[in-house]
Formats: sequence, C-alpha cells, structure tokens
Amino acid sequence: MSALDLDRVVRAHIIAPHPDDEAIGAFGLITALRRRGAVVDVTLVTDGGASHPGSRAWPRARLSAARYAETRRAMRRAGVRRQDLRFLGYPDGELGFAGSPTEGRLARDLARRPRPDLIVTPSMNDNHADHRAVARAVARAWPGGIPRLSYLVWPRLVPHRPRPRGRQIAARLGSHAAMKRAALRLYRTQTGGVKDDPDGFLLDRNLLVRFGRPVERFGTRP
Repeated sequence: MSALDLDRVVRAHIIAPHPDDEAIGAFGLITALRRRGAVVDVTLVTDGGASHPGSRAWPRARLSAARYAETRRAMRRAGVRRQDLRFLGYPDGELGFAGSPTEGRLARDLARRPRPDLIVTPSMNDNHADHRAVARAVARAWPGGIPRLSYLVWPRLVPHRPRPRGRQIAARLGSHAAMKRAALRLYRTQTGGVKDDPDGFLLDRNLLVRFGRPVERFGTRP
C-alpha cells in the first residue's frame, strides 16, 4: 500500500454524503492538508435528517440543524475555514434513489466551487446508496485528469467490495489520531444524544474504534 504525498496539493475538495462522513473518511487528511497551507473545501451533500425517523423530540429540521452544527465544530478542529464549508441540503436517504437527473444537478452544484487539484470522494464500493450516488455525481462534476481519492465508510458485502477502488493509499494520522477520535465524539446526535428512537442510527463504541483507527485508507478511483 502506497503512502500519500500531499506536498503538491494547493486546493482540495472533500465531498461527504452526510454530516459526519467527512470526519469518518478524511479528518486526518483534512487536518494534514490545512497544516500544509492548502485550501480545503468541504461539501456536505445531504441534510442528515434521516438518521432518527422515529424521534418526536428531534424532527427532521431540528436534527439537520444539529448535525450541521456538529460538522462545523468538527471541521473547525481540523482547521477548515467557515467560508470553505458548504451544505447543499439534499434529502438524506433519498439521493441514492433519485436517479440521473438529480445526480446531474448535484454534479453542477459541486462544480461551482473553484477547480481543485485533489478531489476526495465517497467510493463506488460503499454499501450506502447515497454514497454511491454522490460518487457518480463527483465523476460527472470534474474531468478525469484531476487526482482523486475515494474513501469507504460502509463496505459492500453483496457483492463483496471490502476496499475502495484503484491503487490503495494509506495516510497515517500520527498525532492527528487523537484529534480525529475527539472530533467523532462531537457528533452527539449520532453517538447517543437522540434518546427517543431506539431504532435510529448509533455510532456506537465499536464503530468509534473502527472509524478512529490511526490510519485512513483511500483508493485512487471513485
């Protein structure tokens, strides 16, 4: 597995399907880029409002606003400037089934940012339909000549797709590993803060350990 060379990156664009995927997939990478002086655009595609559909205390609008606030706090710790953080507000849980016209609109929304020299995208091998839809939109948004890395949050089991596509890249977090674990705990709506929906999503201890490992792994193809 190859190491990651960031020295030539001047502007990167990290695209996340849901508020927290940017930290799960690339918090260490974002932090390393910012410490090198690179501009890091971070785009959150969906509103994150579908994680707890059974909660009465957390209707969709409140939940989405809270998740956006959690992302702002986490990205501030990574050094991302507020003006470089965007929330597109596509409906969580629906994007993966919306079809090609919606993915085309998303591609146009993504391409409105300045042209990056590194794109970080969800993997086509991800088990979540929203993630795969975002990956397809990213592929439509920019020409193939821009280097890109893909991250995998939920590996596909059927068909078996345990890794992101392309050549495998390892980014060792070093001192950023503890920062990433602390940032993940900032997503309180996902780590037990929503009490009245036992069937809602939970970023439990096992997932926090898995997502907080001291190395981030990427593929060189979406």
